[in-house]
Amino acid sequence: MTNGDPILAELPAFQNGSVWLVGAGPGDPALLTLGALKALREADICIYDALVSREVLSLAAPRVALEFAGKRGGKPSASQRDISLRLIELAKLGKKVLRLKGGDPFIFGRGAEEARALAKAGVKFRIVPGVTAGIGGLAYAAIPATARETNHALILATGHLAEGAQTSADFAALAATGAPLILYMAMSNLEGIAKALIAGGMSPDTPLAIVSEATTKRQRVIVTKLATASAEAKSAGLVAPAIVAIGAIVELREVLAPFAVTSEAEPSSKSAPRERA
Repeated sequence: MTNGDPILAELPAFQNGSVWLVGAGPGDPALLTLGALKALREADICIYDALVSREVLSLAAPRVALEFAGKRGGKPSASQRDISLRLIELAKLGKKVLRLKGGDPFIFGRGAEEARALAKAGVKFRIVPGVTAGIGGLAYAAIPATARETNHALILATGHLAEGAQTSADFAALAATGAPLILYMAMSNLEGIAKALIAGGMSPDTPLAIVSEATTKRQRVIVTKLATASAEAKSAGLVAPAIVAIGAIVELREVLAPFAVTSEAEPSSKSAPRERA
């Protein structure tokens, strides 16, 4: 099913009755791994998330059935339990099941929950990591996640409460570390997060960048300060998905951005991705 591609043929076989939990990266298909491409070519069915780009989905072989199972905050969506049960059902029917997730399955992608459910059901699975938006998205905005002159540590955090969770990250404590922060799903809570970070000792003037729809041709970037970020994001009309970077690494963009060249995805089609039976 790899169309004679010798590189894909050398990769691990996609077995019937198994599930591949695959990271699709932040949007640009240039950031797909070979493992992800093999899965898109060989799966029987692809259960994909809302953050998987149309350009990535277009790489699926024509025979692959596409089934949407996206979860977006504040909008009607499939429950995590139903998604896991669907993966188990399809695997037990002997299908090659691709579970395609934006970014990396194990970086705020619920991959651990799905892997646990599969293991409990006795279903074999393979993890195919992807480029997470907090790293790839910042790179496309000319913001290095680490640099020797700025940081020797990095904190990835989510600004969004998981289903059933009672508390979020302790942002005051994170501020005290002095390490740059990369926040996922933080746009709706950005004002409160900024207040907590300032209360924890972070300067209101700490540089902050927001990268909206990272790695696509719709990508937009604003650079501002911690204290004014929420108001400026609203004024600019930035939309989710977006990554927020806070700390000295943001200042490197001023030097790098004028000369940075990245491979970006083609503009998205207005038509919805195909559903295949």
